[in-house]
Amino acid sequence: MIVLPFPLVATISLALTLAVASSDSLFRPDAWYERLRKPRLMPPGWVFPVVWTVLYVLMALAAAEIFVHYDAPLRPWALTLYALQLIANALWSWLFFKLHRPLWALWDLILLWLLVLACILVFAAIATPAALLLLPYGFWLLIALYLNAATWVLNRKERR
Repeated sequence: MIVLPFPLVATISLALTLAVASSDSLFRPDAWYERLRKPRLMPPGWVFPVVWTVLYVLMALAAAEIFVHYDAPLRPWALTLYALQLIANALWSWLFFKLHRPLWALWDLILLWLLVLACILVFAAIATPAALLLLPYGFWLLIALYLNAATWVLNRKERR
């Protein structure tokens, strides 16, 4: 078995995670989004890229920590859950900003939160620090759930 050093694994993990994260830049807020009624607790627009950058770095470090535990029986499950949550994460931007479907995006966000919760639990069984690195992500997703749900409720009678 080839054993890769943690710095290399962390670098590769960060690159892959940021590649998925860059999908957000493909679907940016547009005139449709600007017209939406937003919840009172909606943060200013600059908050999102700052928070997501920090979260993506933490996610990549967590995945790298799991990746180097070659003998952990749950490692394949952990990495599969991680990949699935990255897909659900990328899907949200497409559903919300490209298709203009806040309700579909909300369902995706619920799935994403459940996948991240599962990741945290499985990561904890392998390496507690990796699970702890995902806690801010899980917390932010709860905020995102509120923002998405409130935006949908405030605008549900309107169609594109």
